[in-house]
Amino acid sequence: MSPSQHPLTHLDPTGHARMVDVTEKVPTVRSATAAGRVATSAETVALLRDGTVPKGDVLAVARIAGIQAAKRTPELLPLAHVIGVHGAVVDLTITDTGVDITATVRTADRTGVEMEALTSVTVTALTVIDMVKGRDRSAHIADVRLLEKTGGRSGTWTREDA
Repeated sequence: MSPSQHPLTHLDPTGHARMVDVTEKVPTVRSATAAGRVATSAETVALLRDGTVPKGDVLAVARIAGIQAAKRTPELLPLAHVIGVHGAVVDLTITDTGVDITATVRTADRTGVEMEALTSVTVTALTVIDMVKGRDRSAHIADVRLLEKTGGRSGTWTREDA
């Protein structure tokens, strides 16, 4: 079985980890959207809504952290390609049970941005927890998932339960 036929593209035929060679691929417009949430106590939701979290503007700091994370994904994931992140939007919504997070990342490159979108959501969530942990030790990350990806050879994929 050739490396391009192996079902797990980050493994060579002998099972060793490898970075996929995308040299011959033509750059195309691609995007990915991921989502997740931070579950918090009702008291923390009230602090978030009032803007009275002692560490400051949680949503603004978390949004910037998520954008930065999308751009730095290859530094965190050893087999991720260095690509141009041409757009990153991180939306946060305070709900009755915490904070919902959605991140959309776009590029015009040789490989997709699914990992960048997932990393963005995860780091955004970690930042929310970092900023509220002094008041809410029970805050936790839940439901991080890819919602949609577009572009590339495989085209568009959308999560059925999204």
